[in-house]
Amino acid sequence: MDNMKITFIAAFLLMISTCTTVGAQTAGERIYVNSNNEFAVNGKRIWMNGVNTPWNSWNDFGGSYNSQWWDNEFARLRKAGINSARIWINCNNDNHAITIDANGNVSGASEKHWADVASLLDLAKKNKIYVMAAITSFDHFKSSQASRWRAMLTSKSASQSFVDNYMIPFLNKFKDNPYLWCIDLMNEPDWVYENSECGNIPWNNISYFFAINAAAIHENSQVLVTVGLAYPKWNADGGSYQGNKVSDTYLKSLYDNSKAYLDFWSPHYYDWVGEWYGVPHYLSPYGKLGGNKTSGWTGGWGLDSSKPALLGECSARGTGKNLYGLKDNSIITDYEQAFLNGWQGVMAWTSNAVDDNGGLAPTGNPSRDTDLGLATMNMFTNYPQLIFPTDITTDIRKLQSANPLRAWVRNGNLHAAGLTPGKTLSVYDAAGTLVFQSVFTSEDADIPLRAQEMYIIHQDDRTIKVLFGK
Repeated sequence: MDNMKITFIAAFLLMISTCTTVGAQTAGERIYVNSNNEFAVNGKRIWMNGVNTPWNSWNDFGGSYNSQWWDNEFARLRKAGINSARIWINCNNDNHAITIDANGNVSGASEKHWADVASLLDLAKKNKIYVMAAITSFDHFKSSQASRWRAMLTSKSASQSFVDNYMIPFLNKFKDNPYLWCIDLMNEPDWVYENSECGNIPWNNISYFFAINAAAIHENSQVLVTVGLAYPKWNADGGSYQGNKVSDTYLKSLYDNSKAYLDFWSPHYYDWVGEWYGVPHYLSPYGKLGGNKTSGWTGGWGLDSSKPALLGECSARGTGKNLYGLKDNSIITDYEQAFLNGWQGVMAWTSNAVDDNGGLAPTGNPSRDTDLGLATMNMFTNYPQLIFPTDITTDIRKLQSANPLRAWVRNGNLHAAGLTPGKTLSVYDAAGTLVFQSVFTSEDADIPLRAQEMYIIHQDDRTIKVLFGK
């Protein structure tokens, strides 16, 4: 045993301090973009270790919003080392939360909509989860009210009514809550342009809507603004790209206002995209794409390097195993490699398993449980000061007290203590491959693993990382 050593970091987030009522902005909690094109809070860098929690019930806000569910889900995210969530404030407006007439003119929103959003953001502040608020989606343009939303988008005056009667009231109500980190103006607008079922609306109409809303957000708040495009085709210039339809130059050509710009890029990725543009987690956000889908992609995803970039959506199941030249990739390596390659965050789809992309275990449906929690806890374990920069403590005794799961070497094997009897203990290697799983009846047990490498040990909502070596 003298020639063995083991180090571990207890990957557990200490419970949050007493919350305060949402009121005047807390200067130390507002996220901004620093001079290094990174997200920062109170002078410290923050990496967005995020997820999508798009809805509990489709069109929650102004619909069947459940505050207890959201409180519980935010608490669950926080315990998994997650600091941010992308939430759809309005999915397609089939609940009529936003009042829009046949000509596309917006006159306001229901009182219940405002009350539900206020409750959500209060709970986000309580649990210290930063919210990316997705305001509209391509779904609006193929919904039961599609003709109204298409009329809004193709009329400058109707688009302005959205700004005047929804966006600015939204900001005035919620801008002082620093946990309203940013606004995503539209989920995947690519399909509004490309797909006939969404209207095939020209980019100049779509991007004019983005320009006037971005200017209003910058003129009336410190909230950041982005647009979650489906892939880089319309988010980059040159090469195989079709032109950045949300660039500063393009937005300002449509609306002559110095504040008509986005603060950061937030493109989405699913494996069908990788055939043409590569797997972004394993590439730089910036620079020219090289290589090919067979031998592997190299270089960058083609984005403009003047802004930070994060991945606004990607599957909670991870990128396709060994796809497009990758080797031993998993959701765990997806998050960490994205960080190492210069992405400023990852937000997997979804925490609550709204579809077959799965979610943060346990989801209530074992077929949809994924290793997403291991990925987010791995990031917190390795980079705690970047995930919760204003809350982190270095007192290891407090961490051990809060998370009694621990491990060391005994008789040449890993030995774990602080177990919950009757609960499944899982051990993964650095690539996220399950290498051991068992249920023990006592609070401590030998784990029959002798290979000297890094392991992630997980039970319930507790995770530790151990380095077992000479």
